[in-house]
Amino acid sequence: MKIRVDWRSSCSLTGTVLKWLAVPLAAPLVLAMIDGSDPTPFVVAIIVTALAGLGLERLSMERDLGQREAFLMVALTWLCVAAVGAIPFFVAGVGTLAHPINALFESTSGLTTTGATVIDDFDEHSRAIMLWRQLIQWLGGLGILVVAIGLLSNLMVGGAQLMETETQTRNVTKLRPHIGDTARLIWGLYVGLTVAAATTFYALYLLGLAPEMDLFNAVSHAFTSVATAGFSPEAQSAGAFSPIAQWAIVPFMILGATNFVLIYYVVQGNYLQPFKSEEFRFYLSILGTFSLLVVGILYVDSTFGRGLEPTIRHGVFNVVSLVSTTGYASVDFDLWSPGAKHMLFLCMFIGGMAGSTTCSIKSLRWLVILKSLYRNLFTSIHPQAVRPVRLGDSVVDEDTITDIFSYVLLAIIIFFLLTIFIVVDAARDPSTVVSEFDALGAAASIFLNIGPAFGMAGPMGNYEGFSTLSKSVMIIMMWIGRIEIIPVLVLLTPAFWKS
Repeated sequence: MKIRVDWRSSCSLTGTVLKWLAVPLAAPLVLAMIDGSDPTPFVVAIIVTALAGLGLERLSMERDLGQREAFLMVALTWLCVAAVGAIPFFVAGVGTLAHPINALFESTSGLTTTGATVIDDFDEHSRAIMLWRQLIQWLGGLGILVVAIGLLSNLMVGGAQLMETETQTRNVTKLRPHIGDTARLIWGLYVGLTVAAATTFYALYLLGLAPEMDLFNAVSHAFTSVATAGFSPEAQSAGAFSPIAQWAIVPFMILGATNFVLIYYVVQGNYLQPFKSEEFRFYLSILGTFSLLVVGILYVDSTFGRGLEPTIRHGVFNVVSLVSTTGYASVDFDLWSPGAKHMLFLCMFIGGMAGSTTCSIKSLRWLVILKSLYRNLFTSIHPQAVRPVRLGDSVVDEDTITDIFSYVLLAIIIFFLLTIFIVVDAARDPSTVVSEFDALGAAASIFLNIGPAFGMAGPMGNYEGFSTLSKSVMIIMMWIGRIEIIPVLVLLTPAFWKS
């Protein structure tokens, strides 16, 4: 069989990405030297990533990628960066991360902005290791933005191509004519939001309003709130901070899950543009509705036992965290009533806006599905009516609607298959207790890149208790979920390679 994909060019560009990964690795290396901790893990990682990157880069001098080569390059890059990102964890050899599968799990969870952790001994790890853990999530959040808006715009079903409706902008590429310019624009917005978050959090510390939010924590949580990622250097996640600090984190989670095209317009002074977007209004209505429902359930729950402000704060915070797929937790919601936990479980399947750092199914797909279902009901009553699905003034193509339904169905099927696998695998070990609901939560959290779930994988727990086999499968599922299923399936199609 003759391969019709220029895999050498794909590997070469993957090598370029790996080579430049040595630059962010310098940040935890410097912190390790300042703190007097062992810099070896980062020195080794820098050497490996530089050599591997330069070696792959030499495979091809031609860098003109077609669509197929771009898909392959993205898939390889996510896998290779996750592998290199695991090196500092493994070489440090501390705690649960000393196991190679655990190290790869943590790195993949970070890069895919899942936020699921296997660490149960936070205090044993150096600040440098914890900074790398935060930084890799920040890089993953930026990476998916560039991928969604650029290389995979034709296959991010119901995602980037729908950003080009009238409700967003006439054409996302008109922001900048070339993908390189668009990437630089997104980079600027992303860095700006991160700096704003870090400044806000640290200001609370300086004012004495958040004594736990020192400079290290401020920067760490700025990285993972804007990236809607969820890792925290604190074992209690956002629960380690004061109420005002938790409130301060909420808007940055919301912004991270907002279409960056709309943020661009706001930065340009067009403050009303976001509200012209049906998706943005739908996204805000979801946050408001689920927050009201969860707060109401907590308020009438006599076992919750907190005042009005804590009830509102914990309800809003954790709904925003799960809808945006960030995965922070302000409290151990695994102890909440079944009604509240089931509401949070539903939040996992929503996701933020297309063109954001968020994961899951995304609000735009749900909006198109609801509009399509309403259209079908209307035409059932009026068979002669012609009623296209619209987003604002634009008509959504029927092929796109079909693709969205197919994508959501496929995502739900994969979710259930992963649930069954987790239950069956856990049953092999009598010491591992995983209920059906815990397995549902873990499967949704892993595949939809949420982070915390329920049971032992709850917000104050971790995934270390799952078997090595389960964690290995979860690593693959995090990767597939982050690049949105379809590109991976395309790579597995024989026609992709030979036609």
